Amino acid sequence: MLPPGGGRLIQGGGVDVTLKVAGGENALASTFVSRIPPGYDVGAHVHRHGEELFYVLEGTVDLLAFEPVDRGVSDWHDWVAADGRSYLRGGPGSVMFVPSGVPHAFSNLSDKPARLFFQAAHPGMRITSWNSPNYWNPARETLRVRRW
Repeated sequence: MLPPGGGRLIQGGGVDVTLKVAGGENALASTFVSRIPPGYDVGAHVHRHGEELFYVLEGTVDLLAFEPVDRGVSDWHDWVAADGRSYLRGGPGSVMFVPSGVPHAFSNLSDKPARLFFQAAHPGMRITSWNSPNYWNPARETLRVRRW
């Protein structure tokens, strides 16, 4: 149990992330609350193993979780799925589930910070991975394809 504001702060790549529950022996997923600053774009990337869940608590965040027709399109905001879907501009209450192997991204293109509830279930990932500032650096240039 944690009181409001509780958890361990991890900073890096411009994002403030508070670890609420560490995945491992006692939990299948790590759980975070993330503060996403204006202008932040994590960039599209893929995890070969594991699932993620994002829930918008505050602000406006662009969300994407699908295989595009053409990964060669440089800005993921311009990606389109075979069924015609494109990214979602999500506000509070918006949810993005990311299955293993699916390209995904999020960005805050507004002028105000946003907050996300975020869960990550990556088999074999240890909490020390989350502590690396490099983990949180934007992947803008790396999908094509960053894989874990």
